[in-house]
Amino acid sequence: MAGHFRTLPPQKKSFPAQPQFSGFMRPCRYEGGIENLEIIGEIPHEIDGTFYRVMPDPHLPPMFEDDPWFNGDGTISAFRIKDGHVDFKQRYVRTEKFVREAEARRALLGRYRNRYTDAVEFQVRSTANTNIVYFQGKLLALKEDSPPYAMDPETLETIGLWDFDGQLPSVTFTAHPKFDPVTREMVCFGYEAKGDGTPDVCYWTVRPDGTFGETVWLVAPVVAMIHDFAVTENYVIFPIIPQTCDLERMKKGGEHWQWDPTIPMYLGVLPRYGAKGSDVKWFRAPHGFPGHVSNAYEDSSGQIIIDFPVSSQNVFFWWPDKDGHSPDPRTITNQLRRFIIDYKSETLDLPPGKILFDADVEFPRIDDRLAMHRYNIAFTCLMDHTLGTDWPYISQVMGGGFPPYNSLAKFNIEQGTQETWFPGPRHLVQECVFIPRKNNSTEEGDGYVMALVNNYHEMISELIVLDTKDFGNTLARIRLPLRLRAGFHGNWVDAEDVDGHPAPAAN
Repeated sequence: MAGHFRTLPPQKKSFPAQPQFSGFMRPCRYEGGIENLEIIGEIPHEIDGTFYRVMPDPHLPPMFEDDPWFNGDGTISAFRIKDGHVDFKQRYVRTEKFVREAEARRALLGRYRNRYTDAVEFQVRSTANTNIVYFQGKLLALKEDSPPYAMDPETLETIGLWDFDGQLPSVTFTAHPKFDPVTREMVCFGYEAKGDGTPDVCYWTVRPDGTFGETVWLVAPVVAMIHDFAVTENYVIFPIIPQTCDLERMKKGGEHWQWDPTIPMYLGVLPRYGAKGSDVKWFRAPHGFPGHVSNAYEDSSGQIIIDFPVSSQNVFFWWPDKDGHSPDPRTITNQLRRFIIDYKSETLDLPPGKILFDADVEFPRIDDRLAMHRYNIAFTCLMDHTLGTDWPYISQVMGGGFPPYNSLAKFNIEQGTQETWFPGPRHLVQECVFIPRKNNSTEEGDGYVMALVNNYHEMISELIVLDTKDFGNTLARIRLPLRLRAGFHGNWVDAEDVDGHPAPAAN
């Protein structure tokens, strides 16, 4: 087993001179709190809750010089907003990795998701760095290769690994569970669910009281990444990213993932209730990289509608194909596409999907009161090269990581219209969240959008608040006296939401 025969590599005391550890992406390594953050503008007093987000932030120099951004330790930020004021708190998740490395004062974890390169044997390799969600009074810090870590939502103290009182059937847990606004279920899955390199996928639901409902095991056509998934009233859909895993490659010290340009983009469709593993149908779309799901629902005829960004290129360019080829990240684009699937069809081949907007977008978010149902409004990160971003300046200090986005967009799908918010020439944006207005409005997308912004001119982070009725203008800019690295995902937990998730919008 890994760890029983390995000699510790030389200890590193400084971070590598690599883009993912440089400039704005230099590790922050900050824990603490700051009360009464500086606010330019006004935060509406009806906004009352906490914005939680997570970023990968290595607490020690990594074992390998080319360690990817994705391998940093999970760090949870909490912005508590009440009565127009903002208090900030941030803590690392105390994973097994974090605790053991802190004791050893050196990196012990090896390559991304490759236990054969570790200096010691870990029971759970999680970095808990991909998403942070609220369920049953706890925060769950998520990484899709392992069970969640539970945290206290007030103190951000780590409670420990969370297996739902022994009910968790899979060794892995999605970073993107879905919350049904009607049934209040948490809908989940795990891929490589029986361990590294296994094709097994496990789907399950968790009732509001924490007990498990549906549990279904199925087998994927390839062992590959399933980062996000989609849920409708009656189906779950699993888009497969053509980053494939090979256990023998890992045992030789290679990467867990390798881009495969020869396989299609699979979309597995499974009935949500009462299904067996053999009921899954693996539809095949043309080769591409499926991004984060915007939403999915069923139309009046029972067909499944699913919207997500798609790229023709390898978005995770740091994991190239078998010949070492990967795209220049500056050329990578994603377009929001709509796929229509008839589960009853005997034909499994799908067309490329309809482009909803001719724009480079990712990280779509919606009014979550309409999750799993027909919707119309999507808020996304947008790259618009016509907006006047000062790339010569930013490129010197931004560091490496995910392809950048310089603005936020509000899309009206039915009308085909777009509204844009631009933070300024020396700023880039991170994923946003939507907050419904509290004046009993049931209008879709009526409320506020919140997002973290990278201010490269001052090398600090700012949290911005926008009114969706006047999307191009800034209501409030909340300034941090420090810099937060690019993060993956975050969520808004409203003080009025009994279980941390909004109730469905009225019809």
